[in-house]
Amino acid sequence: MEHQKKDLGDDSGERGRSDEEHGGGRDKSITIIVNAREKTVSKDELTFDEVVKLAFDSPPHGPNTLFTITYRKGGNEHRPEGHLVEGETVKVKKGTIFNVTATDKS
Repeated sequence: MEHQKKDLGDDSGERGRSDEEHGGGRDKSITIIVNAREKTVSKDELTFDEVVKLAFDSPPHGPNTLFTITYRKGGNEHRPEGHLVEGETVKVKKGTIFNVTATDKS
């Protein structure tokens, strides 16, 4: 029983708490990097729109605004890096890195 091994960061005094207190293991804190800033998310899969919202406090909008999202160190071992396009989701893990840019296609 002493042999708990979880990769949830260094929660030395928090043994076993996160699974029980956060909905049976579904909700956990994962630290990712979005546009060079640390962000904490509570799920292991994010949508395109969720990543855009994490990247910008007030996302630019308009008919000509396009977002480009690249990522690396993702949570899918078969595709740990790539591009995220609108309508897609990506698995994340501690340390996943996103670069999000907004452009005006005018």
